[in-house]
Amino acid sequence: MTNLVFDKDSVWVVNVQVATVWTSKESARIIDEPGLSNPTDIEHWVTKLTQEQKTALCGENRVQSQLLYGEVVEVTEIDGGWAHIVIPSQPSHKDSRGYPGLVPIAQLQKIGKTYWNQPKSAAIVSKKAWLEADQGENFLKLSYMTCLPVLNEHPKKIEVATPHGTKFLPNETVHIYDTHQGLEKKNGDEIVKSGEQFLSLAYFWGGMSSFGYDCSGFSYATHKACGYQIPRDASDQAEAGEPVEIENLFPGDLLFFAYEEGKGTLHHVGVYYGEGKMIHSRTNGKLIEIIELKGTIYEEELCAARRYWNDENAG
Repeated sequence: MTNLVFDKDSVWVVNVQVATVWTSKESARIIDEPGLSNPTDIEHWVTKLTQEQKTALCGENRVQSQLLYGEVVEVTEIDGGWAHIVIPSQPSHKDSRGYPGLVPIAQLQKIGKTYWNQPKSAAIVSKKAWLEADQGENFLKLSYMTCLPVLNEHPKKIEVATPHGTKFLPNETVHIYDTHQGLEKKNGDEIVKSGEQFLSLAYFWGGMSSFGYDCSGFSYATHKACGYQIPRDASDQAEAGEPVEIENLFPGDLLFFAYEEGKGTLHHVGVYYGEGKMIHSRTNGKLIEIIELKGTIYEEELCAARRYWNDENAG
């Protein structure tokens, strides 16, 4: 194990399209190689795993979360080819500094803070977007809500800082925002709208990208797109935010579900769609969908609702 010396001049960032956060060094399997390598091939990985293999990511407690390209982490320890990390952008009761777990050290890179801390940032608002090299050739396919520092704005492309040096993103795929202020806060209708584009996307346990979301990853991403940082896991999401009575729901509110007709362990979260409906990333083997709550198991298991958006703060 390597003891790390604090370096005030640099930060650790993810240098693959999506880095999966594992529970332990033993959690990853040979079949997970496309998600462990550098570069990764996330699309191949999530589509080629069998349902049984996907279920084991959850049932055998193998995967905790995921990170997007360029996301900053705090490395607390290096153990062989693995880095113990916490994720400041993913709040969790598991660690006050951020969500904890392990990633292959090859999927992280140290970057100078002066290069990385730019006044403006570019958030990918397309479902996916190609990061381009100098001559416009495709370099890396990136997920929705990947955020990168802006170096320059050109008529058709945005020049961005990346772990691989200066690259470009097509203007139509990104939204530019003030890094210090963060993405503009929007209302609940916009939270719903941000999720609608992912209808029919397959569920993926631990998923935090547009290659596949789990239930709380989906609610996290829709809120991130609208300027709200919420906890990573459903249990933590249910503890924060503003409590909302079920009869006072508005689109964009989060709905929480527990076993034993709402009295047992919390196991699911969805986004209230309006008119008695919910949009959610359901479970392994299912697709993101909009459903009527009435007459379903979800109506019986609904146990709480929380609101993170605020019309007064929305731009």
